[in-house]
Amino acid sequence: MAKVITSEYIMEIAAPMLDSMSGDEFFTFCQQNKLVQIERDENREIVIMPLDGLTTAILKSKIIFALGYWNKDKQAGKGFGPSAGFNLPDTSVRSPDAAWISNEKWNSLEKEDRKKFAHVTPEFIVELMSPSDNQKDAKAKMQKWIENGVLLGWLIDPAKKEAYIYRADGTIGKIEGFENKLSGENVLPGFEFDLSTLV
Repeated sequence: MAKVITSEYIMEIAAPMLDSMSGDEFFTFCQQNKLVQIERDENREIVIMPLDGLTTAILKSKIIFALGYWNKDKQAGKGFGPSAGFNLPDTSVRSPDAAWISNEKWNSLEKEDRKKFAHVTPEFIVELMSPSDNQKDAKAKMQKWIENGVLLGWLIDPAKKEAYIYRADGTIGKIEGFENKLSGENVLPGFEFDLSTLV
């Protein structure tokens, strides 16, 4: 008989061990539950996110492709999609929709660390909101990324056609209208993302 695995089922069977899971145990837990995307916040609370709808998945792929195309030319670092997890300084494990780390950071990682949720903060991340996401929560998550050492982050809200630019110096920019472009600024020199591709 087939077994149906739901997020509620995962939480029920895992609850007794969640608070005490080591980093390796949490990685194994995520590998055993591949049907969902799982993060862990700084309070060791598990956050389970559903699979994307096709429209959201297409939009994410456009961002990842643009980042990959720029990176292929520059060869300045490594790009990642939403399946990559990062162990951050505040002990949370988070997975942005797109991320980039410099070659310097990548080369500083132990080979074994690269195989799991590496202890590294990306220099650049993107979070793309889905129709079910709450903007207030998304903004709070972006602030956590910055507090953990991200140099530049984009929060993109396709429904409202808005984009927020979070920077390491604490400034937050806002772009209204998808006829504009986002810049990689001094973190990803020469990288631009045309928001009109998300319309």
